[in-house]
Amino acid sequence: MPPFAFDARLRLYAYFYSFMFTTSLLVQSIPALAQGAVLTIKFAVYSMFFGLIAGTILAMIGINRSRTLVSIGRAYVSVMRGTPLLVQIFVIYYGLPSLGISLDPMPAGVIALSANVAAYLSENMRGAILGIQNGQWLAAYSLGLSRMQTLRYVIGPQALRLAMPSLSNSLISLIKDTSLVSVTAVTELLRSAQEVIAATYISHCRCISLPLVYWVLCSVLEFVQRLFERRLVLPGRH
Repeated sequence: MPPFAFDARLRLYAYFYSFMFTTSLLVQSIPALAQGAVLTIKFAVYSMFFGLIAGTILAMIGINRSRTLVSIGRAYVSVMRGTPLLVQIFVIYYGLPSLGISLDPMPAGVIALSANVAAYLSENMRGAILGIQNGQWLAAYSLGLSRMQTLRYVIGPQALRLAMPSLSNSLISLIKDTSLVSVTAVTELLRSAQEVIAATYISHCRCISLPLVYWVLCSVLEFVQRLFERRLVLPGRH
């Protein structure tokens, strides 16, 4: 057998062994990655829930007639959008204990993510509310509804439909932003991948599996988003 043919076969065996070894490690890492993915989804859902509540309140403040409240709301949005999320996580988890407020890693992460996403959701909701025709307000007032009742029963449901694409995008962004809470020692998806690397000393497993898991999670959310958009489309908007 010519020497070059033997070398080619040897390299082929080496590539095949490397592929099988990497595949085996990926299969073994599935439980740890799945556990991290579940925690990532929990972080995103909790943060989206509380962030949406806070964002709606901020949106209502933004359309308030009181200049003081409007200024306070704008200042909050400016600070949260003008500082990195990682810095906010550090401030809440590592900074608050100096003031006597100690939080566990998961509550600290949820608070930081909720506070951050609320600033973006408030602008989305405010834009959706302002996108409703003024005639809707006048019609509600003519029926004897107060401003708060009009927001709750007439404007709010329509604004929520208009804001659905933006809200879905924020949730998808939250899925990826949860990777930052790994600095608080929470074993979410990124942290789980780091632990797999520490146990196997194989870094390219993370390069293959971690982006794939994030992509699958975001793709599922995109599919759900399209379903909700079809069901919640306003009459006459196609």
